[in-house]
This record gives sequence, structure tokens and C-alpha cells, in this order.
Amino acid sequence: MINVKLDYGSMERRKSLFPWLVLFTVQFSRSSQQVLRIGGIFETRESELVSVEELAFKFAVSNINRNRTLMPNTTLTYDIQRINLFDSFEASRRVCDQLALGVSAVFGPSHSSSVSAVQSICNALEVPHIQTRWKHPSVDNRDTFYINLYPEYTAISRAILDIVTFFKWKSLTVVYEDSTGLMRMQELIKAPSKLNLKIRIRQLPPGEIDARPLLKEMKKDKEYYILFDCSYRTSAEILKQLSSMGMMTEYHHFFFTTLDLFALDLEPYRYSGVNMTGFRLLNIDDPYVSSTMERWSLERLQAPPKQESGLMEGVMTTEAALMYDAVFMVAVASQRATQMTVSSLQCHRHKPWRFGPRFMNLFKEAQWDGLTGHIVLNKTDGLRRDFDLDIISLKEDGTARIAVWNSYTGLNLTETSRDKTNNVTDSMANRTLIVTTILENPYVMFKKSDRELSGNDRFEGYCLDLLKELSNILGFTYEVKLVSDGKYGAQNDKGEWNGMVRELIDHIADLAVAPLTITYVREKVIDFSKPFMTLGISILYRKPNGTNPGVFSFLNPLSPDIWMYVLLACTGVSCVLFVIARFTPYEWYNPHPCNPSSELLENNFTLLNSFWFGVGALMQQGSELMPKAYSTRIVGGIWWFFTLIIISSYTANLAAFLTVERMDAPIDSADDLAKQTRIEYGSVRDGSTMTFFKKSKISTYEKMWAFMSSRKNTALVKNNREGITRVLTTDYAMLMESTSIEYISQRNCNLTQIGGLIDSKGYGVGTPIGSPYRDKVTIAILQLQEEGKLHMMKEKWWRGNGCPEEDNKEASALGVENIGGIFIVLAAGLVLSVFVAIGEFIYKARKNSDIEECVSFSSVMEELGISLRCHKTIRRRSRPRGRSGLASVLCHPKRILRKETMA
Repeated sequence: MINVKLDYGSMERRKSLFPWLVLFTVQFSRSSQQVLRIGGIFETRESELVSVEELAFKFAVSNINRNRTLMPNTTLTYDIQRINLFDSFEASRRVCDQLALGVSAVFGPSHSSSVSAVQSICNALEVPHIQTRWKHPSVDNRDTFYINLYPEYTAISRAILDIVTFFKWKSLTVVYEDSTGLMRMQELIKAPSKLNLKIRIRQLPPGEIDARPLLKEMKKDKEYYILFDCSYRTSAEILKQLSSMGMMTEYHHFFFTTLDLFALDLEPYRYSGVNMTGFRLLNIDDPYVSSTMERWSLERLQAPPKQESGLMEGVMTTEAALMYDAVFMVAVASQRATQMTVSSLQCHRHKPWRFGPRFMNLFKEAQWDGLTGHIVLNKTDGLRRDFDLDIISLKEDGTARIAVWNSYTGLNLTETSRDKTNNVTDSMANRTLIVTTILENPYVMFKKSDRELSGNDRFEGYCLDLLKELSNILGFTYEVKLVSDGKYGAQNDKGEWNGMVRELIDHIADLAVAPLTITYVREKVIDFSKPFMTLGISILYRKPNGTNPGVFSFLNPLSPDIWMYVLLACTGVSCVLFVIARFTPYEWYNPHPCNPSSELLENNFTLLNSFWFGVGALMQQGSELMPKAYSTRIVGGIWWFFTLIIISSYTANLAAFLTVERMDAPIDSADDLAKQTRIEYGSVRDGSTMTFFKKSKISTYEKMWAFMSSRKNTALVKNNREGITRVLTTDYAMLMESTSIEYISQRNCNLTQIGGLIDSKGYGVGTPIGSPYRDKVTIAILQLQEEGKLHMMKEKWWRGNGCPEEDNKEASALGVENIGGIFIVLAAGLVLSVFVAIGEFIYKARKNSDIEECVSFSSVMEELGISLRCHKTIRRRSRPRGRSGLASVLCHPKRILRKETMA
């Protein structure tokens, strides 16, 4: 019993000591572990129980207390107050309650009216006020205890301008949500004075977001480059309305200034081909950032609040990340603050916190690599000026970073070469494109069939084969539609376009695959691929009628010049033959061979006989006269060769003239057309050929356009088929592309091409301006060209029955350029014969000098004079005289001849 009592007594003593032990332990732990309280004032919407900023606030405090490396001796606690939107009075009352509890910093609220009330109290009591949303800039910023981690608005404005400049947009529509958006656009609004930029500013309707009337107006006005300055909630709703309006196309480019574009649900728009660009402040490539965002997503998925429409589930937004970084900045600043105590502050006493200025300075000096990048605050105004923005773009596999913008260095591209050299089929595979075209043989024609055809099967032709090859290479499908007005595309006096060009401008069609000529004026409003066919303008006209041969048509084989040269040659050769035959002694002979002592010598080559010799040889009949001397035989031989070539050429060309019908064409070129008015001529109305003559500054073509424009109703035709009919039935010449003329003349032998090409141009595949398909179509066309498929397709569709070649050719008279060489040979032969005759004369004279060694020059000249008498064919043998003693005597140095010559 005693032991029991003693035990009972000891137990009672221990029980009495336990409260003191607990109190001692608590006091000891409090002395070694400090507590830092922060306050948060958050505004909630009617549709949400807890704001995203509040969730991020609690998430940051929990992570700091869980990881003791940042605040090993301090526990971070918080006090949260919720208020209604725009309730500044309630915000003032709640911040006073938190300051009475002894908070070291106040977070929130977000909206301007409540922010101003809270900020004035924090300035008075010298407690840091931390913001994570865009703040309206004040003219005189005296908020010395204000800190904002949201990027400074002027830097955002410069980033927007740099992006617009990078894309080289010429026109832009700015759509803003409230008046603060215009402040963020101030650098861009001032840009037109520096850049060639046309800006149109529109405002979203206030209240419930229904932007469809505004979007409909922008679609009607063809506004394809649009910048949206609005919150991510509004952006999510606008994206849905853009999709319902059919504006999610390859030709639209939407730029969102919200920093939460990456957090929106963009899955429905990935394969639409739309260009979508935005900013991202979170550096998700950093492992720390990605792991933190993953933990955030897991917590949100385990206990999710009401999910906001348009946001991806569990994704951390920029405002949540900024709040997370702001709480960590408080932890970094408090770590450096030693012996800092937080006291209860009363709003009505106006007694500031004595450690406030010191803590504020520590906060501005603190740096932290957070979720939103490296955080550095400006020490003068507490704003964040040095930061990086990722430029993200929507791809088929999601959003991807294409560039980085820094507040100091500007825009830096990060798109890798792999991204730029994607397979050519990446952006066109599994897409259905609308293709506009026009009926034109052989490019696009209705297919002949015994059953009813529909869709693309209705057509065939060169352009359909080209389209099929492009589809095989690029992987797209297509729907062919004929142009509604049946025109290629031209501008009227008001600057309005029609035809296929208009359909591309209005984005009714994605491609124009047709014989659409690449021109300067068209290139300004649409884009063209590289040409798949080169050609030029020429004249289509019916073949001229054959001419009946005239009475003197036998003269046609040789040109008049040749006939004149032949006559001169015959006369000249006769004269040369006469002179040489008289000069050479070997053409003189004894007419009485039975009487060797006869003093008479005879020469048959009188002037008349020489001419008769030449005519007989020319007529291939010959004569009784035959040359005996070498010199005269040379003349005769070369003349016979000359006549052989002339007569052979004449005979051959005469056969051609007799078998080929000569054509009498009234026009041979565009100059001939311009000089006359009897034959009417024109082109297809509103086509490239008409535009060429309309814009040409060459006098001939200006004259032709004046003629065509003065007769628009008759000179200009609706299409090529109408023009061909007029050429066949009336006296009409059609100006059109050479390839079309080639196709038509292969199938209608009554038509032909007159003259050469007036110009040089090409057919290309048309696309709207800025189309992502243009470059890919160009690469595919170059591939087809290198493989030779373009040539094979043209051979397939241009090959026809053809026309006989002889029907298309005419025999032409032979000119000097054809047989001029024979005249040169004749002249050379005559010169040679002259030298031979001189040699013969000298040789014979010296041989017959049997009396003395020398022959006087006077006797030689006398002998030559007797020989060259035109009408006498007989002369006497001359007797030598004595030496004249003249210096011009021809002497043999050794031998003296004594024989007499004939007088």
C-alpha cells in the first residue's frame, strides 16, 4: 500500500510537471524557429470558388515549407482574404485586418480600383505591396513600396512591334478588349510613320463576348493579319468564334498578346493550317520549371476546381507562375534579412513598420531564377524590365518556339534548320484544296463519256495531268471548279479584278491551275509558282490562198539579181574569149593547109562568134567553134562548168516551183497588221494578251491597241473558241499564245502561225498572296521539269494528226547567197586564162623570130593591133624590121634568129 501511494504520488508530480515541460518545449522551438506571415487578398468571380492566383499562392508556400534549403529557420505562413471584384472599400478593410496580424508583405488584389486602395495603405505603413498583373502606368509614380513581377508594358509594346516588323506585314488589324490595350500598342500605333504599314484599329464589344459581327466585317474586308490584345479567357472564346466563321485558314495570321496562348486548348486548330503566334513567359525547357509545372498539374487533377472554358486541363497559367515566383522572392529577401521582427500595424495610427524600408530594399536587390525566367527588379520603381519572351507558333504537333525576344537584345530566331527544311509534303498532306480553272483546249476539257461524270472526273487535259502529278508529290487532294465568269483575270478602270485572279484574291480557291500567264500586275495581287510552260504571243491566221502561175513564171526559180548576173557573165566571158583568142598565136591558123607557103592566117573567134560560143554553152547546145590554145580552152572549160551549175540549179528549182503551190500571204508580221485596217485583229477580252497590248509602250503595239480598243465589240472575243471560229469564217487575225496556236494548227490545217513571237512569258500556278503552298508547288514543278514529265505531258496533249509538210512550205527563188560561189570560180578562171594567153603570145613571138635574137616592142604592138581587129579574121605574116634601138626592146641575150617572119 505504501508503494502504491508512493507511486501514486510520483505520478501526480509528473502530471503536474507536464504542462511546464510542454510550455518550455514550445518556447524553445519558437526561439529557434521563426515564423514569417504574408497576406493575400484575392478577388473571386461568380463562376469560381477559388482563384488561380490563390491556388498558386498556397502552392508556393507549401513548396517553400517542404523544401528547407531556402528558409531553413523560418516557417512561412499566410493569411488569405477574399473580396468581390471592384470592391475597393472591402479591400481596404481586409488589408488593415492583415496588417494588424503582422504580415511582412501583401499580395493582390488585381483590379485597378482595389489595387489603388491597398497600395495607398501599404505606402503609409511602409509594407511591401506585391503585384503579378499588368499595372496601369501612372504619371507620377510615388509608390515606393510597390513591386510588380509582370513584364513592364513599354517592353511588351516594343516586343509587339519587333514581331510585326519581323513578319513584314504591310497591313494589320488591331483588335483590343479595353482601353489599356491601346497603351500596350503605343509603339505599334506609331510605327506607320517609320514602316510601310497600314493599321486598322477595332474594339471588341463590351460585356458578354460575341465578336462574330466584328469578325464577319473583318472577313468581308479581307483582313488576314489580325492582332488580338485581350485576356486568355477572351482569347479562348474568340478562337471558337473564328473557327465557326471559317477564318481558320492558311491565309489568316492571328497574333495574340496574351502570355497564356500556350495554355489554351489549341487541339481543334492544329490541322487547320492557320498561322497563330503569341508570347510565352514561362521557360518550359528548364527542368526546374517543367517539374514544378508537373507537380502543379498533378495537384490540380487530384482536386480540380471548376475548369475554365478553353484552357487545357491542369496547365499552369502565367498569372499562377508569376504568383509562385513572387512568393519565392519574399522567401529569398527574408533569408537575407536578419533580426527582423514583424509587429502589428494599425491603419488608424499611421505608425509605419520600422523594418519596412530595409525589407523593401532587400526585396529589390534579390534575384531568382523562377518559373518565368531570371527575375531582376528595377531598384527605382520596383518594376521588372529585364526578361525574355518566347515567340511561339502553332504547328501540327502543337505549339513550338520559333524565336526569343529579350528586353535589351531584341528578337533572336531559334527555329532550327530542321524546322525550315521539313519535308515538302508536311503542310499539304491530307488537305483538300479548291482549284479554279477555265475551259481551254488542251489544258482543260470536258471528258467525253457515254455515262454521266461528276467531280474531277468531268475534266481532262494538260492541267489536269499536271494537277495529278502535283497531288502525287505533295500529298494533297483537290476539287476542280470552273471559274464562275469564265475569265482569266484582268483589272477594270476602278482597279477591280475578275476571273480566276479575283477568286484567288477572295480566297474562294486555293490554287489556279490553268494557262494563267505570269504578269506584273497579277503578281502584285496574287502569287505565282515557277512557270511550268514558256511561250509568247503570236498571230493566228488562216493559210493564204495559192497564186496562179503567170506567163513568165518560168523565171521564178532564179531571182532577178541572178538573172542579171548570168547575163553579165555571158557577155563578159564572150569579150574575154574574143580578146584572148585574138591575142594568143595558137588560135591563128592557115586557111589553106595544102599551101604551106600561104601568107594568110585566119581566126574564127570574132566578137559575134565568141558571144555565140557563150550562148551555145549556156543553152547546153554547144557550137561549131572549138578553142585550140590553152588559154582559150581554160576560158571555155570554166564557162562550161559555170553553165553546168547554173542550169542544174535552175532545173532543180523549177521542178519545185512546178510542184509546190506558192502562197500569197497578205500579212507576215505584227508590223503588217499595224499598217493596215482591212484585216481586223484582236485577242481574248480581259486576258494577258490584251493586257500586254494595253500596257505596252512600243509604238507598233500602241497602234494595235488603239485599233482594238476602238472596236472592242468586234475585235475582242470572249474566248479562244470564238476567236478561232472568226479566223476561219471571216477576215480576222487572232493574237494569242504560241502554244495554243501550235495546238490549233496541228488539228486544223487551214490555220497557221504568222510571224515570230512578239514577247516571252510563262504559265504558272496561281495562289493567294502569302499562301504557304506557293513554294511547295514551285519545288514540285521543278522536280517534274527535271524528270522530263512536263515535256512528256505536252507531247501527249499537243500531238495531233498533223498537216503535210509540203503544204506548209514554199519554193523560194535562188539568190546570190545560194549560188554566188560559181561566179567567183568563173572570175578566177578568166584571170587565169589571161595570164596563160600572155605567156603563149610571148612564147610564140620568140619562137618565130628566126632572123634576129630580139623582138622590138613596136613590132609586138603592131602585131597585137592586127590581131585584135574585130571584123577581120585573116592577116598576113609579118616580116621583121631592124632593131629600133628603143629601151623597150625585148632581147635574147645569146642567140640571134635570121629567119623571116610573115608580113
